[in-house]
Amino acid sequence: MEPVYRGLGRCVCCFWLAVAFDIVGLAVLLLGVFVNVFFYDLLIYAGAIVIFLSLIWWVFWYSGNIEVPPAELEDDVGLLKKDKGGLSAVSGAVRRLSSRVSSGIRNSFRRNGAPASGRAARAHRSAGGPHADQVAVAMATMTPREDTPHTTVSSVAGCDVEMPHTTTETSPT
Repeated sequence: MEPVYRGLGRCVCCFWLAVAFDIVGLAVLLLGVFVNVFFYDLLIYAGAIVIFLSLIWWVFWYSGNIEVPPAELEDDVGLLKKDKGGLSAVSGAVRRLSSRVSSGIRNSFRRNGAPASGRAARAHRSAGGPHADQVAVAMATMTPREDTPHTTVSSVAGCDVEMPHTTTETSPT
């Protein structure tokens, strides 16, 4: 025979923790509002945070006291009744069809360019994957010549690039 829970239900500890958090949070918050101390804002914020944390215990208490009849749990936990006959065969066929369709959709995304995972991604990376399209560029530093004070000509990979001569001024501070 199942025990009969009265009053506070099954999760009595969660209930009393929630009440304690509410009382302590409210006391700290009211201290911050009505007592003349220099850290009143800390007390107000701390009280509000403790009251907010009491919501965790209230949710635990409430969700621990939800009662679901076993008839509603049968399908959720895999306790299908065998005496339904045709109904369970239909639901089994629907589940098989659903899994085939979802795996087909999943495989079509993999074939059509969705991000690869697992061995295929590692093989792609080891074959030169993301760095295969990079181009190496050689750069050279050249000193300005005395006969061209305003522009510098730099030759990189057979292209002549003309760059203006700039100076940087600093102010003493």
